[in-house]
Amino acid sequence: MAATRLLVVEDEFLIRMTLSEVLADDGYDVVEAGDAAEALEALKSPGEFAAMLTDIQLPGGMDGRTLAATARQARPQLPVIFMSGRPDPDAGHNPLDVHVSKPYLPSTISAAVRKLVGAA
Repeated sequence: MAATRLLVVEDEFLIRMTLSEVLADDGYDVVEAGDAAEALEALKSPGEFAAMLTDIQLPGGMDGRTLAATARQARPQLPVIFMSGRPDPDAGHNPLDVHVSKPYLPSTISAAVRKLVGAA
């Protein structure tokens, strides 16, 4: 049985690497993207993503909220975990969304993923 696939979108390499390692240790198949453009390319690949984890502040002109809205045009039921160090006035409006405030512990992210998609 294939592992549950997640997309991690984070422009800070060390944070992205740490998140990916923690989630892979939890049994997930993790695809990484450093910005929204890379994330949108990854979402075009065959197969489903169980969830996307994205920083809200991303380089390149498209933030995490816009990325999620764009991704949901093709995948309307895609759960999204938003990660941000700033207060998020849009948090909680969609039942498919979870907001995690930075700084966070890796266990917080693991719990958020399990809440949205279940155990791998």
